[in-house]
Amino acid sequence: MKSKILALLREREDYVSGQELCERFGVSRTAVWKAMGQLKKEGYRIEAVQNRGYRLAAETSVYGQHELESRMDTRWAGKPVCFYEELGSTNLQAKLDAENGAKEGTLIVADMQTAGRGRRGRSWSSPPGTNVYFTLILKPDFSVELASMVTLVMGLAVAEGIRETCGLEARIKWPNDIVVNGKKVCGMLAEMSTEREFIHYVVMGVGINVGRQDFPTEIAQTAACLEQERGYPVPRAEIIVNVMKAFEGYYEIFCRDGNLAGLLERYNGMLAGKDGEVRVLDPKGEYRGISRGINSTGELLVEREDGAVEAVYAGEVSVRGIYGYV
Repeated sequence: MKSKILALLREREDYVSGQELCERFGVSRTAVWKAMGQLKKEGYRIEAVQNRGYRLAAETSVYGQHELESRMDTRWAGKPVCFYEELGSTNLQAKLDAENGAKEGTLIVADMQTAGRGRRGRSWSSPPGTNVYFTLILKPDFSVELASMVTLVMGLAVAEGIRETCGLEARIKWPNDIVVNGKKVCGMLAEMSTEREFIHYVVMGVGINVGRQDFPTEIAQTAACLEQERGYPVPRAEIIVNVMKAFEGYYEIFCRDGNLAGLLERYNGMLAGKDGEVRVLDPKGEYRGISRGINSTGELLVEREDGAVEAVYAGEVSVRGIYGYV
């Protein structure tokens, strides 16, 4: 009920009478009063005026279960929300929940992680009160071969969510790193459970650098946070909700088409370094070429000096700009 009360107060922007809340949610005035008291303890600034009712102060900013639930206006992505103050890893929790029957769209969110992981087993710094860490559970009915493209769909959604929330020109460094002003602000890790050609589940983990922070020396030149790039604080809950809204729409297009054809224009329009020179770090031999965007299966098309176009698969090689990370 608390999440529903928050959603109504936020929608109305003016005072809502206690009587209306009682009738809307079928509870007593005492229950409403208790709910308001609990929300205040969570950090919400709720004004109560006799004969007028309750109003949520506009500057209220809280990060937690009820804040996310009250804002999540998607149909299935991000529903339900499972919020934790602390987790070892949102991906690990999501896999456990998926094994135990959690439905598609379940979103695991943590304020901090004690065992966050990136690609190739790298650790992912996950301090509290600073960043966004979440994992979305998917239970697709498409073939295993298509699963790798889900990370590109999420990359597109995260870039869209950051743009919508912050007004920053977030771009995608192929295949799914998100960069702002040439520096990485987001990483992703997808994991799945399969049996022959059947996918039991896919868990799509995302970590977004939001608050100001000191990065380790080895990544200080290539990493950034949204608050620093924007110049003022960024609401973490709003980012998650906007990412879920974008992902829901993009993922449905992907599932409908069975590939990325319906998302090519949007993805390539956000692709960092498109039509610029890149280095392809292929185990078979490094070479240079011009990035021409992705194809419908998510491979990066690189035009070599002789005019031949190579379709580069993300699992095999790495791509860098000539003069830096992007």
